Amino acid sequence: MDTFTHKKQQLYLVLSGIFIVNALLAEIIGVKIFSLLPLLGRDDNLTAGVLIWPVVFVTTDIINEYFGKAGVLRVSYLTMALILFAFGVIYLTTKLPPAAFWLDVNKTDNLGRPFNIDFAYQSIFRQGLGIITGSIVAFAVGQVLDATIFAALRKATGGRYVWLRATGSTLVSQLVDSFVVLYVAFYVFGNWSFDQVISVANTNYWYKFAAAILLTPVLYLAHFLIDRYLGSEETAELQEEAVENASV
Repeated sequence: MDTFTHKKQQLYLVLSGIFIVNALLAEIIGVKIFSLLPLLGRDDNLTAGVLIWPVVFVTTDIINEYFGKAGVLRVSYLTMALILFAFGVIYLTTKLPPAAFWLDVNKTDNLGRPFNIDFAYQSIFRQGLGIITGSIVAFAVGQVLDATIFAALRKATGGRYVWLRATGSTLVSQLVDSFVVLYVAFYVFGNWSFDQVISVANTNYWYKFAAAILLTPVLYLAHFLIDRYLGSEETAELQEEAVENASV
């Protein structure tokens, strides 16, 4: 194996790891809805998972830049399978009978109020089952849209304007993702009203919109570091290959 091939494989492995970990973590913490009111004085609500989701779509764009649409979809499908596996395991743990001493030592909270830790565990993690269903649907649609639009914009601009293809693909794909995941998770499988879905989806989307703009320098920094790591000639070759694969 030559040095370039080894570096290319290492790069894809690292980027895929960052992508998978953050996507899975976003699904797990997405059950919490928090308010911006105590933080920014705004009565807006977001899912906790949206905080790290920008890492996912920035990594998506970087993978697309160097490995093409096929590279993005490959890691996306793997991520979906791993998320399903993780939540399958989590769901099975909610079915395990709790140990008596565990319930006893946790029967009250810090203020002495009655507390059922097993009920709390089930409430949190089973709520994630609706989220996982919505997320898988939204994730699949969003990633295909992101990868397709990114490739189309790169072809249309002749490989120039990294910010345009990265931001453009993200803004369109996340518009769909932000609504679909909340609609399925909290309206179809949950107890939210449609107005609540629209309200939180709107806030989530504008957060992602702002993040996509603000993280543009990070995208350029990543390009600079990766180009140095791979070498200028090798990078050009890899990007040309990604463009050709997207055109097939």
